Amino acid sequence: MTDTTISPRGGVPERPSLDGLEETWARRWQEDGTYAFDRTKERSDVYAIDTPPPTVSGELHMGHVFSYTHTDTVARFQRMRGRTVFYPMGWDDNGLPTERRVQNVYGVRPDPSLPYDKDWRPPAAPVDDAARKNPTAISRRNFIELCELLTVEDEKAFEALWRRLGLSVDWSLTYTTIGSAARAASQRAFLRNLARGEAYQAEAPTLWDVGYGTAVAQAELEDRERPGAYHRLRFTGPDGREVLIDTTRPELLPACVALVCHPDDERYADLVGAAARTPVFGVEVPVRAHPLADPAKGTGIAMVCTFGDLTDVTWWRELRLDTRVVIGRDGRLLREPPAGVPAEPYAALAGQTVNGARRTLVELLADAGDLVGEPRPITHPVKFYERGDRPLEIVSTRQWYLRNGGRDAGLREELLARGRELRWVPEHMRHRYEHWVGGLTGDWLVSRQRFFGVPVPVWYRLDDAGEPDWSHPLTPDEAMLPIDPTSEPPPGYEESQRGEPGGFTGDPDVLDTWATSSLTPQIVGGWETDPDLFARVFPMDLRPQGHDIIRTWLFATVARSHLEHGALPWHTAVLSGWILDPDRKKMSKSKGNVVTPMALLERNGSDAVRYWAANGKPGMDLAFDPAQVKVGRRLATKLLNASRFALGLGAADALRAAATQPLDTAMLAELSGVVATATTAFDGYDHTAALMATEAFFWRFCDDYIELVKERAYGTGPAADSARAALATALSVQLRLFAPVLPFVTEEVWSWWRYGSVHRSPWPTTYEVGRAMEAPGDPELLRLAADALGQVRRAKSERKLSMKADVPLAEALGPAAVLDQLGTVADDLRAAGRIAKLDLLPDRTTELVIACAF
Repeated sequence: MTDTTISPRGGVPERPSLDGLEETWARRWQEDGTYAFDRTKERSDVYAIDTPPPTVSGELHMGHVFSYTHTDTVARFQRMRGRTVFYPMGWDDNGLPTERRVQNVYGVRPDPSLPYDKDWRPPAAPVDDAARKNPTAISRRNFIELCELLTVEDEKAFEALWRRLGLSVDWSLTYTTIGSAARAASQRAFLRNLARGEAYQAEAPTLWDVGYGTAVAQAELEDRERPGAYHRLRFTGPDGREVLIDTTRPELLPACVALVCHPDDERYADLVGAAARTPVFGVEVPVRAHPLADPAKGTGIAMVCTFGDLTDVTWWRELRLDTRVVIGRDGRLLREPPAGVPAEPYAALAGQTVNGARRTLVELLADAGDLVGEPRPITHPVKFYERGDRPLEIVSTRQWYLRNGGRDAGLREELLARGRELRWVPEHMRHRYEHWVGGLTGDWLVSRQRFFGVPVPVWYRLDDAGEPDWSHPLTPDEAMLPIDPTSEPPPGYEESQRGEPGGFTGDPDVLDTWATSSLTPQIVGGWETDPDLFARVFPMDLRPQGHDIIRTWLFATVARSHLEHGALPWHTAVLSGWILDPDRKKMSKSKGNVVTPMALLERNGSDAVRYWAANGKPGMDLAFDPAQVKVGRRLATKLLNASRFALGLGAADALRAAATQPLDTAMLAELSGVVATATTAFDGYDHTAALMATEAFFWRFCDDYIELVKERAYGTGPAADSARAALATALSVQLRLFAPVLPFVTEEVWSWWRYGSVHRSPWPTTYEVGRAMEAPGDPELLRLAADALGQVRRAKSERKLSMKADVPLAEALGPAAVLDQLGTVADDLRAAGRIAKLDLLPDRTTELVIACAF
């Protein structure tokens, strides 16, 4: 790698400015292929990044800017270390968030029963609330086309923001999770899971989001505190005994299939094995014992309904109870009562929403005298789909599952071992992974009852009565992928046989978006389609991501890679924290505390925003601080101006010369330590420590070294040559140290006096800095000279004199050894402080004191 290719030197402008740098350099980098991946390199020379594909369902936010900046610093550092960086960008455009956005923007809803209308056109502008509440029904295919149309526009806006931010991705590698390559990879992996017995279909109780109309997986759940009420119901036990039950969901009374108490609860021991009758409906249900029943909760005995919560599912499965389903997929009570439930009292509930049925049933209980006391208000955790706005229900559905260790102790241990094999940054994040894997209670539900996603690639034979043969799905050859079984027939069948007895039907579901996103290394790496590329990038080096999706994206990717390749998908995972508002609350649209990135970038400059982001360490939350952005702006401006000043002294022509004077070698010796510190920090994925060390030195370089040396650098002769040589080396090294964080200003300054791109230049080394010194330097000497100059400046300030005021006499007092050191830089100190006469008076004080006479 060299810095002598691509663009020529541009010369120092008369009035350098930060304004417009983003447009100029983003265009130049694209034209010059500065960040293009070189696929001719061996795997040992490649650094591959599995970049998170942001969800294309709205605007990017400061959290994206925060975490993606971190990844970009890694990419830039590794590129300067001589690696060819595989750094793609993807768009996660399939799934529920995109569908919801399309429905809200255009006021439509998909209806698979409608035929495709090639002449249908969406509204020209976003619709109002009335249209959203009464959406227009369109065919599945029309809806998918609308999703594709909107995501393309969103992706353009996202790319514009990323280019403005200066991400050094290779845009020729861009992919989408709904694109042909991604669909084929996702379906191929699913079919192989199916062939190995890792994917299976089952009819089972399923967590169901009524708003989205689909099943959701365990990893997508979150508890939200919601108000509720305990209702005390009177059941009737043997011999008319009163059995009181506390429940927050009285509307599920017609779904009651048992009462459950703890095996050691003496209050109900005589009831176990007997039966009780439900109020209102008079249905006889068994009383059973189970250790999950909590004697201290409510009355100590609970009703089991199919299904109110996940504990109901456990009791139903382990106690082998009957099934009485009353809630349908639309979130309303079914029109017909379940078997064994009398139709007359149920009729009052049929077709009602859950809340409506609850109110009705409470009235029926009160009228029957079976509601004991008044409902008692409570606040309790309720399960929601993480993107949903209505509580989840549990309905019985047929779904596809993927084995993930939730019901297989051997596989669970293998996946835990993979987690221990992975390098975690920070290390403590591994415990979140282990906690999640260890707490899995079931396999991964991967099918969704939606539309804009990767189709489940199977069909089913229909028997003579037109019923599907679920146990023997028909599968395509991998060469046919990607396919859509709802519009393409299986091998050996004609489209005319669809839905006919003896014919076939396609699986109507799509795969969970994570089932595709969990294959991003395979999708971008050309798995099975580009073996040469795949061998050069897989397993990848880095997975950067948020800590909140360890349970979804990280774990799912590890599981898929383990099952398919028997290996980790990458060597290192770097986890980013959250962005907080100035009050240290997590930013979210619902709280109204979100900052729009593009406006911030345009107002302050991208380098300033990247500086703020780089001040957040991996795994740590960072508060958004406009003042910190302004500090970044000042830093970039100072780098521009200090570089112009140094180059104006003739530093550009002294780059290959050696520094000979003590102050110059002292500065370079300190810089050598900064190079070592920054390199170690970047190697450890600690961009913050690298930036802090570089920035601290830079301000000392500007405020102390340049001030001390500029008079000498203006002159001629060996001493002046030494100053210019030191300035040239220091400027070259510092530009490269800042380059991963401040790509625009460093590239601009580099173009004034160097060839090529700073981002393709070698990362600085201590050897390089040492080679620029004729003899080893002492960093303490620069600090000593800076201390002395600082005292002279304070003396002038206290007397309200200009810094250019002359000092007729200055006396330096201190230990002899200190003054001996000071004597080696006395000429620079006199020139910088405008001191006419400097006397060195040893051993008068225990520390350095500069006394000025005016």
